[in-house]
Amino acid sequence: MTASILLCLAGLVGLGLGGDWLVKGAVGIARRAGISSLLTGLVIVGFATSMPELVTSVRAALAGSPGIAWGNVIGSNIANTLLILGATALVAPIILTGTGRRDAVVALVASALVWILAVQGLASVWLGLLLMGLTAAYVFWRYRYPRNDEGEEEDDEPMQSLPRSLFWLVVGLAALVAGGHFLVEGAIDLASMAGVSETVIGLTVVAVGTSLPELAASIAAAMRGKSALAIGNVVGSNIYNLLAIGGVTLAIAPLPIPQEMADVELPVMVGSALMLLVMCWFGRRISRVGGALLVGAFSINTLILFV
Repeated sequence: MTASILLCLAGLVGLGLGGDWLVKGAVGIARRAGISSLLTGLVIVGFATSMPELVTSVRAALAGSPGIAWGNVIGSNIANTLLILGATALVAPIILTGTGRRDAVVALVASALVWILAVQGLASVWLGLLLMGLTAAYVFWRYRYPRNDEGEEEDDEPMQSLPRSLFWLVVGLAALVAGGHFLVEGAIDLASMAGVSETVIGLTVVAVGTSLPELAASIAAAMRGKSALAIGNVVGSNIYNLLAIGGVTLAIAPLPIPQEMADVELPVMVGSALMLLVMCWFGRRISRVGGALLVGAFSINTLILFV
C-alpha cells in the first residue's frame, strides 16, 4: 500500500512539474510565433496541459486498463469545468464576455460524440484515427480563423529566448512521461488493494492528478488578469482530451468505453459542457460565488462515485 501511494505521489509531482515546464516552453514558442492570447490558451496551453492526460491514458490503455484510460479523459473534463474553473474563480473572478464561444460549441459536440460511442459500445482503430483527424481539423480552423475580437488581451510579460523555450518543452515532456508511468502503476495497485474499480480511480484520483497543470495554468492566468487564457486553457483542454487523447487511446488499444461511464459520468460531462457553453455565450463573468458552486458540484459528484 505504501509503495503504491508513493508511486502515485511521485507520478503527481512529475505530472505537475512537467506540465508547468511544458506550458512555459510552449507559451514561449507561441509568443515567438506571434500567436494571440486566446489562441495560445486554446491551442498551445490547452494542448500542453493535456499532455499528462495523454501520457496517462496511453499508459493505461497499453496496460489493458480502459477504466483508468477513459476515466482519466472523462473525469479530467469534469474536473476542468467544475473544479478548475471554480477554483480559479475563487482566486480571481473570470471575465467571460465574448471569450471562447465557438470553442465551447466544439467541446459540447465532442462530449456528445464520445457519449454516443460509449452508449453504442463502439471502438476501433479507425474511430481513433477519425477523432485524431477531427483534432487536426479543429486546430487548423482555429489557426485559420482566430477571431481576435474574442476576449483578446495584451501580453506585457517579457519574452524568453527560443532555446530556453525548447529546453523547458523537452524537460517538461520527459517529466510527464515518467510521471504518467508512476501514476498509472500506483493507481492500478491502489484500485486492486482497496477493492475500488479502476473506473472510479480513473475518474477521481487519476483525473484530478492529471488536471493539476490546467489548474496551475488557469489560476496563474486569472491572477494576471488574462481571463481569455484561463478560459481558453480549460475549453481547449476539454476538446483535446476527448478528440486527441480519446483518439490516440482508441488507435493504440481499441477497447470500448466502460458501460458504467455511459450511465452516470458521461451525462455529467455533457451537462457540464452544456453549462460551460451557456456561460460563454450569455454570461459576463464567473464570480467567487459561482466558483464556489462549481467546486461544490464537483465535490458532490465525486462523493457519489465513491458512495
